[in-house]
Amino acid sequence: MAHNAVFVAIEAEGQHWTVKADTLTASSGRRVTDAVNDAIRSAILRLVDAREVDFGAYTGPVYFMMHGVRDEERARELAAALHAALHEDLEPLSRAVPPASSLR
Repeated sequence: MAHNAVFVAIEAEGQHWTVKADTLTASSGRRVTDAVNDAIRSAILRLVDAREVDFGAYTGPVYFMMHGVRDEERARELAAALHAALHEDLEPLSRAVPPASSLR
């Protein structure tokens, strides 16, 4: 918060991991655009559909959270992609969470 940055983190939960991001920690002028929020929401829902993250994920527009990620490496990949997306770079998210037909 002191640096007006978007908060993105992973944490261990037993054998699984959680990825979370909070944009309230950023400056008051920082807003997630509709296009970015739609892309993140869609990616998270594809991960839920593919059972890669647990049902009940938070899909924004201010707070994002995905429980049940299988391992730390994947959690870090998703966190990095989420961080990039929140800074309007959607390419890492597209690579980390391809179209639904590619996930199954």
